[in-house]
Amino acid sequence: MKNTYDVIVVGGGASGMMAAGRAAERGKRVLLLEKNITLGEKLKITGGGRCNITNAEEDEHLLLSHYGSAQQFLYSSFSQFGMKDVFSFFEARGLSLVIQAEKRAFPATEKATDVFRVLDSYLKKGKVDIRTGTPVREVLGQNGQIEKIIAGNQRFSATSYIFATGGKSHPETGSTGDGFGWLRKLGHNVQDPTPTIVPLKVHDAWIKNLAGVSIDSLKITFFLNDQKQFLLKGRILFTHFGLSGPLILNSAGKVGDLLEEGTVTAQIDLFPELDLGSLDKKVIEVLDSHKNKLLKNVLKNILPEGTSLIILSLLQDLDPEIQVNNFTKETRKRLVHLLKKLPVHISGLMGFERAVVADGGISVSEINGKTMQSRLYSNLFVTGDLLHINRPSGGYSLQLCWTTGYVAGNHA
Repeated sequence: MKNTYDVIVVGGGASGMMAAGRAAERGKRVLLLEKNITLGEKLKITGGGRCNITNAEEDEHLLLSHYGSAQQFLYSSFSQFGMKDVFSFFEARGLSLVIQAEKRAFPATEKATDVFRVLDSYLKKGKVDIRTGTPVREVLGQNGQIEKIIAGNQRFSATSYIFATGGKSHPETGSTGDGFGWLRKLGHNVQDPTPTIVPLKVHDAWIKNLAGVSIDSLKITFFLNDQKQFLLKGRILFTHFGLSGPLILNSAGKVGDLLEEGTVTAQIDLFPELDLGSLDKKVIEVLDSHKNKLLKNVLKNILPEGTSLIILSLLQDLDPEIQVNNFTKETRKRLVHLLKKLPVHISGLMGFERAVVADGGISVSEINGKTMQSRLYSNLFVTGDLLHINRPSGGYSLQLCWTTGYVAGNHA
């Protein structure tokens, strides 16, 4: 019958494309519905366009520990299609992967569009019926079965349905949380999403003036109402709105919890490997060897590239145009203390438009971890960001999409 299929997949992102491709590979007649004009919009921009395709941690227990309370839930699905299977899947289709820092795996070409092309070819090989520009308007179900969906101006029905519409991060790609509403209407328990893997907003103009500068090795300590809470060491990217980079992104949820309790500030230590005395000695040595030069030019030899003038501006009443031999001991001491404790005032988290990951979604207690099948609707399967599973950045989100998408496509 027209508009009747074995499997209908709603959502043409990473998990939806994988699910549709796998179902078609099994010989099923598959329809893939996508509201955007093209498939894979979010996939094409992930990882800054480089596509952190997975995390190459070979210890499955350690890999799954990054999924928090969902660790036990995911063991069965990862045993069917885990990290090594992702490598095999893409490499068998001509896309080599490379492992970089922190075991992050990328396509060797470092182009997300190449990842998309592999999946697009997978769909075409399986003769998946792809309908883009076709938003789902309504999902109809009763007595534990999805009966049909209305998309565009048509009705479609299938033996099985896979929801793969994604969460709410990067709404400009069409990821606006539509699936949450359908699942809730069907009677599922759905946690409201919040941006979790997301940059921090700050009040301080000096940080915003450093937009585009990244520093590889620093320490940042967070305070709640002037009481020390936790510290991080590593690379930070300064932006026009505040702080970003993996170190910051992966701590945003923790900072967000602090913001619920009071005033959050931070201190940045630009030289975590040196104590105050050692840093002061280092500064003296540089200054003594350039006594007749301008202070602003000499400090470039001490401070991270692109930061000297902006950091000097934090020292009130200091003229960066003075010669080094006019730089007083008292002011030098103030500078050294500043380099160890640059003040930051956190004003909040960025929203869904900047989020790498947003949490929320259907409770995993309502999903069969072996099949991704709903426990309320026997012919409904749910994948990817529609599942309420927290995880850090570093390839874990796409791995979740590949795994749950494959497993749903394998069982629908």
